[in-house]
Amino acid sequence: MSIAIVSVPVTDVSRARTFYTDVLGLTLLRDEEMGSDMRWVQLQPKDGGATVALVTWFENLKPGNQQGLMLGVPDIDAEHARLTAAGAAASPIAEQPWGRYTMLQDPDGNGWIVTQLTDPDEIRTR
Repeated sequence: MSIAIVSVPVTDVSRARTFYTDVLGLTLLRDEEMGSDMRWVQLQPKDGGATVALVTWFENLKPGNQQGLMLGVPDIDAEHARLTAAGAAASPIAEQPWGRYTMLQDPDGNGWIVTQLTDPDEIRTR
């Protein structure tokens, strides 16, 4: 079993879609009407994996409450430069034993961590 879709609560689907495609660099898979006042917007990292659905309809999922979702990248320095050039307010790169990372928020305050993970074998040999 794998995680297929992660729901990210937003207030304005169009604004969020622009952030997720133009700033985070996710690929738009679907943008379809779901009734008179809802849209199904589904995005995916360019290298695949679980997808993200921008949602407005879950009563208990409040915009800005989704925190700690991680996106993995092969080169955090290059990705940090790309994110800041795209207009993201990304934190300075930090380091932990599990990897190097930067943090940022979408327009609603949902928190993302973009990380270059450390190889677990490298950690075990330290």
